[in-house]
Amino acid sequence: MKDDSSEMQRYRKSCDTEFWQNVFRAESDYLLRYLKGCQIVLSVGCGPAIIEATLSKHGFRVTGLDVTPEVLGCAPDGVRTVVARAEDMPFPPASFDAVIFVASLQFIEDWRKAVAQAARVLRHGGRLIVMLLNPASAFFQEQLRDPHSYVRKIRHLDVKEIAEAISKQFDVQTEYFLGINGTTLFESQDPASAALYVIKGVRKDPGA
Repeated sequence: MKDDSSEMQRYRKSCDTEFWQNVFRAESDYLLRYLKGCQIVLSVGCGPAIIEATLSKHGFRVTGLDVTPEVLGCAPDGVRTVVARAEDMPFPPASFDAVIFVASLQFIEDWRKAVAQAARVLRHGGRLIVMLLNPASAFFQEQLRDPHSYVRKIRHLDVKEIAEAISKQFDVQTEYFLGINGTTLFESQDPASAALYVIKGVRKDPGA
């Protein structure tokens, strides 16, 4: 329990650094562009809801879902929080305009079930955004060398397999995003330098 507490404190401290604040800002800007026209958003694996707070300030009604009550305790008042597994989302069908996974899906044990749950709780034509860590990037490989890095807990590395599975329920587009070199961020769609692989989907008609 002590180790978990220390890890949580280390994680929260890192979130406040200039580098990670810049990363969160870049991810938020990306989401704001793609979520135009949506109103009710579910963020799965939201952690302390830093990005979700930004979405809330821009007028989105955001629900953050995470399995860890302690980290949700750091979420701002403007974000509704729910403690639950992504594989067992406690929401009725067609509850949301959009579902987002910001660097979280690869850490979920049964990611296929989490995607199926996302499809279930989305309204017809609802949007999905999945930001995956790109294992081919220099940033990812650098993080792996850090014994305290969160990426060492990653469960699923094959981003193309994830995209293919998502395409069965969503019309998808994919792209690489967010170049990182040390602490410098830059625009990049190069798999060697882009830290994220993004899957954007629109819910298919289940009856089609």
